[in-house]
Amino acid sequence: MGTSTAIEWTDSTWSPWEGCQKVGPGCDHCYAEAMNRWLRSGSNWGPGAPRRTYSETHWKKPLRWNADAAGAGRYRKVFPSVCDPIDNAAPEGERKRFAELIRSTPHLIWLLLTKRIGNAGPMLKAMFPDGTPENVWLGATFVNQDEANRDIPKLIDAPASIRFLSMEPLLGEVSLYDWIGPWGKPGQLQAPPMIDGVFVGGESGRGARPMHPSWARSLRDQRDDAGVAFHFKQWGEWAPGYSCAGNDLIDRDRRNIASGFFDYNGRWNSLGPNTFRQTIDRIGKKAAGRHLDDRLHDDFPQSNPIARKGPFQM
Repeated sequence: MGTSTAIEWTDSTWSPWEGCQKVGPGCDHCYAEAMNRWLRSGSNWGPGAPRRTYSETHWKKPLRWNADAAGAGRYRKVFPSVCDPIDNAAPEGERKRFAELIRSTPHLIWLLLTKRIGNAGPMLKAMFPDGTPENVWLGATFVNQDEANRDIPKLIDAPASIRFLSMEPLLGEVSLYDWIGPWGKPGQLQAPPMIDGVFVGGESGRGARPMHPSWARSLRDQRDDAGVAFHFKQWGEWAPGYSCAGNDLIDRDRRNIASGFFDYNGRWNSLGPNTFRQTIDRIGKKAAGRHLDDRLHDDFPQSNPIARKGPFQM
């Protein structure tokens, strides 16, 4: 956690506590859990594990960032990276303290991302009895269509001025048309989208699972039709290799690269290069990069009222 971060879609990371437990397939290779195991023997992860609290010095950092952001005339995005802020196992009193901090830092955009979106409505109402502040962006993480169908309605019902989807690791094709429509004539929306942003990425780290390029492209195209912000975070450990025509999409030395392909039913086959399939190669997060079809997608929601007040910039 700190003022700067390698996480592509935030400016800083800061958490009110540390710890969590797995609740779905997206948690299988959690980087925060791995870090907690490395630094603290995993003592803050899992059912019944106590969440780690922080010092007064730690709690003063966002206040300094807020003052700096106000002086610079811009908003700073802050992501709680080693906890779920909607975790019902938060240390006693820390959620209330976190709410007070959010209200005290109006020049910070708090990216509250959760895998427990069903808790968000009542918890946010308890944290903010007078209404959720405009500098709270609420996000739900899901990895496949089943989770989207289950969780997006809960996100829409939660009190927040900006609602976004974090689809990382993306583990299957997902249709969002039920929530960024409905559609009338081709290319015309009958109602405003109910989602403000879609953040998509593949998995990184040990045990990372590959993401089919068509899954990411489909989400990009869906948001293009609806005018919803699209942010492509990363390919992760795996990136497109051979195309089905047999040519290499990215020039690389294949002698020591793991490779596989998705069959026509979307099943993963780790059988090495196949000139009749689009292959996916494991080359590492840095080499894989963040370009989707030769361009970066770094959009963020802009409909938040504080983003329109100016002269502050995102």
